[in-house]
Amino acid sequence: MELKSKAPSGPIDKKWSKHRFEMKLVNPANKRKYTVIVVGSGLAGGSAAASLSELGYNVKCFCFQDSPRRAHSIAAQGGINAAKNYQNDGDSVYRLFYDTVKGGDYRSRESNVYRLAEVSVNIIDQCVAQGVPFAREYGGILANRSFGGAQVSRTFYARGQTGQQLLLGAYQALEKEISRGGVTMYPRTEMLDVVVVDGRARGIVVRDMVSGAIETHLADVVVLATGGYSNVFYLSTNAKGSNATAIWRAYKRGAAFANPCYTQIHPTCIPQSGEHQSKLTLMSESLRNDGRVWVPKRKEDCGKRPQDIPEQDRDYYLERKYPSFGNLSPRDIASRAAKEVCDEGRGVGPGGRGVYLDFADAINRLGRERIAERYGNLFEMYERITDENPYEVPMRIYPAPHYTMGGLWVDYNLMSTIPGLHVVGEANFSDHGANRLGASALMQGLADGYFVAPLTVGDYLGSNKLAPVTHDAPEVRATEAAVRARTEKLLSVHGTRTVASFHRELGRVMWEHCGMARSAEGLKEALEIIPRLRDEFWHDVRIPGTGAELNQSLEHAGRVADFLELAELMCRDALHRDESCGCHFRVEYQTSDGEALRNDERFAYVAAWSYDGDGKPPVLNKEPLVFENVALSQRSYK
Repeated sequence: MELKSKAPSGPIDKKWSKHRFEMKLVNPANKRKYTVIVVGSGLAGGSAAASLSELGYNVKCFCFQDSPRRAHSIAAQGGINAAKNYQNDGDSVYRLFYDTVKGGDYRSRESNVYRLAEVSVNIIDQCVAQGVPFAREYGGILANRSFGGAQVSRTFYARGQTGQQLLLGAYQALEKEISRGGVTMYPRTEMLDVVVVDGRARGIVVRDMVSGAIETHLADVVVLATGGYSNVFYLSTNAKGSNATAIWRAYKRGAAFANPCYTQIHPTCIPQSGEHQSKLTLMSESLRNDGRVWVPKRKEDCGKRPQDIPEQDRDYYLERKYPSFGNLSPRDIASRAAKEVCDEGRGVGPGGRGVYLDFADAINRLGRERIAERYGNLFEMYERITDENPYEVPMRIYPAPHYTMGGLWVDYNLMSTIPGLHVVGEANFSDHGANRLGASALMQGLADGYFVAPLTVGDYLGSNKLAPVTHDAPEVRATEAAVRARTEKLLSVHGTRTVASFHRELGRVMWEHCGMARSAEGLKEALEIIPRLRDEFWHDVRIPGTGAELNQSLEHAGRVADFLELAELMCRDALHRDESCGCHFRVEYQTSDGEALRNDERFAYVAAWSYDGDGKPPVLNKEPLVFENVALSQRSYK
């Protein structure tokens, strides 16, 4: 498989404007002749569906939630980056581009990252026009705060509910188009396969999650906006419904899957409280603006109350190790540093798996009211979950699986290796390299949905003559038959174990062997365990009920079956990459002071895996990464 990025030539700051001029256009009258399917209704999917409809295309939008406004984008808390430089503190489009490339440990495509930084300034204007209630300074200007991996304040926010407010903006735009008739919405509907005809994506097969009916929808273009796959770890910050089925089924139809091992561990989550737990709760990275991270210097102090440990006996380890960035070190670095002190026996809370995030200094400096203005809903959420008041005692936090930088490979036009299948937001292999900087997920989702996909989808339609496809086409009937057969196979196992038990066991294997730290030995062990577990799943899973009804066990089983295959690819990808970069930390490859040690001579590429059939190993394809604007160097935040 030849991977062509299709990045335009010329200076990096002119690439996107040049490409926009060179793209084929579809005149307004002809747009009404085309149908576009958008799968997912979060920030990327909702904004793409609304924007494509506003342009005149007929749009079908699918989501498994009961409403688009329940998409997981709503859970994003801290903010959205944009290079507005309102603070006059030295920010620029180029600096945001540089910070993102560096933050991703030089494993991202320069052209895409620069476009992301360039478009970021338009996103804020778009959202303000929609009425998104961003925080403002006393004089009325939009407020900014700092985030990890940057030394400027470029993060726009709405207290600790930025994702919710941005999603409401996209949702209103989407609802306007639904009311107008440009978008037909299909809630409580799950995509189970991609229809590929003559090598092009021409539709999807879905299951109505209420009635169980399996149906095929045809179109001229398919856009996937289905989010990430961190729930492969079972415990993650993702909503329980978040899954990999859409992109995984696309992978098995010919879409290359890029960098699956690049999974982000977020440093600021509420620690697990017990085996009964089914997900973890994120505490926004924005809290590290004013909260100081520390653990006791001595192991014997870990059992004491934090207020009984004097200042001289506290180790503010991020400030000690990374004086330039301190508590605003990037997520991968802050996560590993937390794991390191806990592994030394200096962790706090049950099981010693926690560190303190302390706001005492900030409250003394700024006052409780000011802290409540910035983070009040986050503090309230923390107290409801832990029954501890963070205004009076430090929060306890620990790293947890969060965002996935891997996903389906896309070119500069956000099109996968299946022509006509575009992939936006977290579902693609992203612009973030091996580590996403905080507040960049919302930026990428809205950049893709509002400003990139509407143009590149038009370019694809204007550049290709698409023959009509009917439901009687052999490829359509075969795809639908395959979905029905898979559903029947799941229901026919009649085993003894619950779906959740398999998911939980897989999560333990992945966290232990492909989590914050990886080793060749551990990955090889995982690659022996996962196929055995998958085989046991298909012989011993128990799914009550039938397919012709609301059946959440069946839904979960299909998703876990896909996770059991994806997990093996993740471990294979992590094993082949004999280096450390960003969130991919192989313990064999680290500097003398414990930082990630890249191998640019051998691994400066995107690893895009293609499916080669059941029982066969996937094929590794490489897209070389060329750095013409940012010099490759050892990433340092000290």
